[in-house]
Amino acid sequence: MKNYKYVGLFLLTLGFMSCDVNNELDTIPEEVAAEVQLNANGLDFSKYVSIGASFTAGFTDGALFKAAQENSFPNILASKFKAAGGGDFNQPLMNDNIGGLLYSGNVIQGPRLFFNGSGPESLTATPTTEVTSSVSGSLNNFGIPGAKSFHLLAAGYGNSAGVIPGLANPYFARMASSSTATVLGDAMAQSPTFFTLSEIGGNDVLGYALSGGTGVDQSPSEGNPTGNLNPATYGSNDITNPLVFANVFNGMIATLTSGGAKGVVANLPYITTLAHFTTVPYNPLDPNDAETGPTLKAQIPLLNSVFGAVNQVYVGAGEPERAIVFSATETNSLVIYDEDATDLTAAITNSLGASPTFVPFVESIGLPAAAAPLVANLLGQQYGKARSATSNDLFVLPSSRVIGTVNMTAAGTLIAQSNGLLPATLAGQFSAEGITLPLEDKWVLTPQEQLAIKTATDAYNTIIEDAAALNDNIALVDFKGVLQEASTGIMFDGYTMTTSLVTGGLVSLDGVHLTGRGYALMANKILAAMDAKFGSNFTTATNGLAKAGDFTTNYSPLLQ
Repeated sequence: MKNYKYVGLFLLTLGFMSCDVNNELDTIPEEVAAEVQLNANGLDFSKYVSIGASFTAGFTDGALFKAAQENSFPNILASKFKAAGGGDFNQPLMNDNIGGLLYSGNVIQGPRLFFNGSGPESLTATPTTEVTSSVSGSLNNFGIPGAKSFHLLAAGYGNSAGVIPGLANPYFARMASSSTATVLGDAMAQSPTFFTLSEIGGNDVLGYALSGGTGVDQSPSEGNPTGNLNPATYGSNDITNPLVFANVFNGMIATLTSGGAKGVVANLPYITTLAHFTTVPYNPLDPNDAETGPTLKAQIPLLNSVFGAVNQVYVGAGEPERAIVFSATETNSLVIYDEDATDLTAAITNSLGASPTFVPFVESIGLPAAAAPLVANLLGQQYGKARSATSNDLFVLPSSRVIGTVNMTAAGTLIAQSNGLLPATLAGQFSAEGITLPLEDKWVLTPQEQLAIKTATDAYNTIIEDAAALNDNIALVDFKGVLQEASTGIMFDGYTMTTSLVTGGLVSLDGVHLTGRGYALMANKILAAMDAKFGSNFTTATNGLAKAGDFTTNYSPLLQ
C-alpha cells in the first residue's frame, strides 16, 4: 500500500501544478539507421548483360509477359547496379500481360495462368506478341525460354523461318540481330563489362523431366563411354551429354571473360523437387471422396477380380511389388506403365487363357465364352508392363487433368482390336486413366528416370562449380542450395517461402518457374555471392537488396 500512496500523492501534486507547468512531453525522435553507402569495390556495371533461359527472361505462370519481365532477376539486379554507375538495362518486352505468342497471326503459345480460387487456369485472352515482328534497339537481357546450353551457340537459332519446323526459338527470333546470329554472339556485341550466366543446363534435363522421361539420355553409359556428342541429332526431350555441356559452358566462360568482364554463374537445382513434380500424389484414388468416391467404390469388385488374376502372374515372375489391389476404405495407388518393368505380356495372356476361371469371368462381364482368348490377349497387352505406383514415383502436374478420365482413343483401340466384340461401355471401363488403363510414361517419372536427371544435373554442376573455382572473375551462386532449403522453408524478409504450388510463394503456377518474389530472392542471392567474391557490400548497403514486400507472388487475371 505504501507504494500506491506515494503514486497517488505524485499524481495529486501534478494535478495542482497542471495550470503552471507545460504538460506536453517532448517528442521522442525516431531512431534512424545510419545510411551505409554502396561500395562496388571497382566492379564495372556500365554494360551489364544477362544470358540464360526462362528464369533469366522472367518467365512465370507458364508464360512470358511484361509485368513478369519487369520482375526478372536481371532487371532487379540492374536497378541495384544503377547506384554504382550501372547503365540502362533493356529487355525484349512482350506486347502485353497476357503472355503467349503469335506466328503470322496464329497462336503458337497460349496465355499465362492465373489462380481461379481453386487452382491454375489459363487466361481467356488472345496473345498479341508477334514472333515475326523484331524488337528494335540494343538489348541487355538474353534470357531465352526453352534454350538448352548448346542452343546458345547455334547459328540460326533466332531465324523466324525455323520456328514452326522447330529449328529455331520463337523468343530469340524476336530479338536476334540476324537470321544467322547466335545468342552468345549478340550478347558479346554489347561489349559487356559485367554478366550473369544463369540456369545454363536447366533445360538440358527439363524437357526430359516435363515429358515424363520420354526422351533419350545421351550421356555416356557402360556400353557407350562417350555417349552421343552430336547435339544436332538430339530430340527435344533428350538429356544433353555432360561432355557436350562442358565444351559449351567452358567456352562461354572463356568468351565472356576475354575482355576482362566479371560475372556470376549459378549452379542447378534438382528440378524434380519443384511443385510441378511433387503436387500430384501417387495414391489419389479415394473411395471416400464425395465426388468421385461412389463411382470408384462401385468398380472395385470388378477391378480386384481382373487384377487378381494378373497379380498371380506378377507373383509368379518374382515381382509381387507390382501387384495392383484396390481398397474400398483407403486411398489407392495409380496404375502406371513402366518401360523398365519386365514385359509379362505373353505370361499374362497365356496364364489367363489357361485358367479354368477365366471363361466364367469373361461371361460375367457380358461377353460370350468364345471371346476369352481375345480378352486374355487384350489384358496381356494392357498390363504386361504395368505396376502399382509407389511413393518413389513422381507425376507431372498436367497428369491431374487426366487421372480418372476415360481415354476415348484407348477405348476406340480396344473396340477395334476386338473386331467390335467389346461394347463401348465395357471398352470405356477398361480405359480409365490410372485405374484400368495404365498411365502413360509421359505422365510419370520413375526412379530410374529420376536418377538419370540427377546424374546429369550433378555432372553439369561439377562443371559449373569447377569453372567458377578456377576463374577469379567469376562468382558462384548456390541456387541448388536455395531450392533445397526452400523445400522446407526459406526466409525472405518476413516471409517464409516454400516450393509448394500456389501457397509456397516461391514457385509460380506452372510449378517450375519462380514468382516475382522468388526472382527477387534469387537477385539477392546473386548480390550476396558478389559481395563474398568481389568485396562489394550490397548486402549491407542502404537499399542494396531487393525487398520481399515490393514483389508479387501472383498476377491478377485483370492484368492484361
